Amino acid sequence: MRPLEKAASLAWWSANVTGNDEDFKAKEEAQNQLDLALSDSGRFAGLKAIRDATVRDPLLARQVDVLYLQYMEKQVNPELLRKMTARSNAIEQAFNVFRASVDGQELPDSAVRRVLKQSKSSTERKKAWEASKEVGARVFPDLVALVKLRNEAARTLGFGDYHVMQLQLAEQSQVDVLKLFDEMDELTRAPFDAVKTEIDVRLASDCGITVEELRPWHYHDPFFQEAPALFAVDLDAAFSGADIPGACRTFYAGIGLPIDDVLRRSDLYEKSGKSPHAFCTDIDREGDVRVLANIVPNARWMRTMLHELEHAIYSSKFIPREVPYVLRTESHILTTEAMAMTMEKLCRSSGWLARAGIRVADPQGFDRSSARLGAQELLIFSRWCQVKLRFERAMYADPDQDLNTLWWDLVEKYQQLRRPERRDAPDFASKIHIVSAPAYYHNYAMGQMFASQLTHTIARQVLGTEPGKALFADNEAIGEFLRNRFFAPGKTMRWNALIEHVTGEALNARAFALDFEMT
Repeated sequence: MRPLEKAASLAWWSANVTGNDEDFKAKEEAQNQLDLALSDSGRFAGLKAIRDATVRDPLLARQVDVLYLQYMEKQVNPELLRKMTARSNAIEQAFNVFRASVDGQELPDSAVRRVLKQSKSSTERKKAWEASKEVGARVFPDLVALVKLRNEAARTLGFGDYHVMQLQLAEQSQVDVLKLFDEMDELTRAPFDAVKTEIDVRLASDCGITVEELRPWHYHDPFFQEAPALFAVDLDAAFSGADIPGACRTFYAGIGLPIDDVLRRSDLYEKSGKSPHAFCTDIDREGDVRVLANIVPNARWMRTMLHELEHAIYSSKFIPREVPYVLRTESHILTTEAMAMTMEKLCRSSGWLARAGIRVADPQGFDRSSARLGAQELLIFSRWCQVKLRFERAMYADPDQDLNTLWWDLVEKYQQLRRPERRDAPDFASKIHIVSAPAYYHNYAMGQMFASQLTHTIARQVLGTEPGKALFADNEAIGEFLRNRFFAPGKTMRWNALIEHVTGEALNARAFALDFEMT
């Protein structure tokens, strides 16, 4: 399996960097070869027999469990697997080469976001927002077909639908996740209402309209998953001339987790055909870890690079080689997202930025604005995650329903955005995660809860101070704690066991709630 997985990773990297037809064809073929090996029914039967027997060595038993789940997903007709890969590949390529077009001019993602953040014209904002959604209409037919193929595969394996299957393969329960999200809904509803009211008044004033006239294109982010920039201090100004990779290099070296080799292998700036998003990938579980990014010197990309480079350190780069190959990866997607969210928040402190070599003109003003932004983003992002989880669950349960209406019903309920009048378009399909990371987004919200627990644990146990007062910089004890307590187990522990191992308690929302109060 190791050479097949490495080949698939390298092909995936090349396709996303170039966007070329031949590279996407190679990516599809590499994935087909990997799927073919995983679909081997004889090998799966052998794994099942071992799993059903008593395996006394817990490390061996864990490897068998992980392999069993990996193989089980592929125990369907090979032709069905190829069809799923082809559809997914075609959609991902469409996203990579897509650029929004406004009045005949192509705009990269960063330019669309600049219009949404800076323009005072509702007409200009609407044009940019609608242009960014055009990719959804282009991929919608293939996406619905892909959803149905995925459901066919899931039902072949005895699951109700693909969403249910994906959570179970990730060692989660759809029922338990929904229960946690219901609790988070209760926790965040009232404070979100207050924040949203304040934001609406400011946005309406900026654009010279009434609050009732606000529509999705007024909220600075195409999906309102980030807080609008509405503060007295321009948070982007601090990064206008910053060396963002250099700041990240300084920070991670200062906590004893250097990332120079990762940066050398990475592809960090915008170019034609390249994926307009950001991700980190571990090519071989032997230390070849890379980040794809499209850095623009602003606060968003400072956070994004801290986030993606955390994924790099919580990988085979710092998971010990003694951990078996099968388990030499993060415990779970929610645990690596938790660590990434912990890191991305650090650049909201002028003191932290100074340690990273970035000077802020008005440190006190920057810190006040950043604190407010932090509180707002916790709330806004949690409500966005509600939409994503509930939409995907409903979409896989019934892909033939009116998905456009379903999307805006959920957006209105959880994000309180007014849907555009007379618009009937698959705007949900313009979010690439629905294609490339299905049934994934709930892990961001659960990761945020764990991130709060983790931050509080490090502050108290490592830095000897209260949460909110700790400066996560220039202290190798932080890296030592992460390497020994967090990274070292790899996937030898399930995610819930690892959370208790690291923080001393099960996943909960208590620290998450305290972070609202502190910010």
